[in-house]
Amino acid sequence: MSEELNQEQYHETSTPRWVGLAVGILGAIAIVALGVGWTASSRSAANEQNLATQLQAAKQNEDVLSQRLSKAEDLNAQIQGELSVVSDKLRLTQQDAARAKAQARKIHDADEKEIADMQNNVNGQLATKASVDDVNKVNGDVTGVKTDLEATKNKLELTRGEYGTLIARNHDDIETLRRLGERDYYEFTIDKKGERQKVGDVMVELRGTNIKKNMYSVILFADDKSYDKKNRSVNEPMYFFENGSRKPVEFVVNTVGKDKITGYLSVPKPAPATAQNTNTSGN
Repeated sequence: MSEELNQEQYHETSTPRWVGLAVGILGAIAIVALGVGWTASSRSAANEQNLATQLQAAKQNEDVLSQRLSKAEDLNAQIQGELSVVSDKLRLTQQDAARAKAQARKIHDADEKEIADMQNNVNGQLATKASVDDVNKVNGDVTGVKTDLEATKNKLELTRGEYGTLIARNHDDIETLRRLGERDYYEFTIDKKGERQKVGDVMVELRGTNIKKNMYSVILFADDKSYDKKNRSVNEPMYFFENGSRKPVEFVVNTVGKDKITGYLSVPKPAPATAQNTNTSGN
């Protein structure tokens, strides 16, 4: 009887099997949950690292684009400046051409009027004093004079500077202007940069050349003064006045090479001695 009671008590105090099974299942679930959580955490960290890398790359790309944009803006500003210089030179050239055309027209009209007056004067005198043969001879002389004037006029259809001087573009033009006898011309060739060369009474120092743009820079020394002329164009006259002179000295470069320029210096001729004496006596 007592043994049966003990067996009943033993059965009542023992743990049921389903409890252990439930504990095992819960433990497995916890382990799986921990694994899933660790995997999710690892993936989150990897995603954060990838995002940081992508943000850094994007920032670097942004810096590169900013640098390129800055360079593009600088280049655009430089191009705009060069276009402005070219536009100014083009307007200056057009103005020179218009002035030259107007001057050529004045010369043509003056020559035509002079020839007509000469013919009228000669014909009027010969109508009363000369024979028919004399008239024919004089007419031939007038025709010859007209031909010479036309030839001279064609040679003088050159561009004039702002002070009315004719601008020579080559040696032949310089020879033509020499024959007029209005000014003295000193041709020069400077083929070394940084050294001074005497041209007439002026010292010339070549500072640099730009062959592509046909431009050059020089310093002119005259009467204890210096004239710094930068980025000047070929056949563009430069003027300055010497002491006691009302007419300008003219400096022109016709060709530009590598550290080399060729051109001429045009100087007004001194007043005749008779004119100077007259001015002195008048004073």
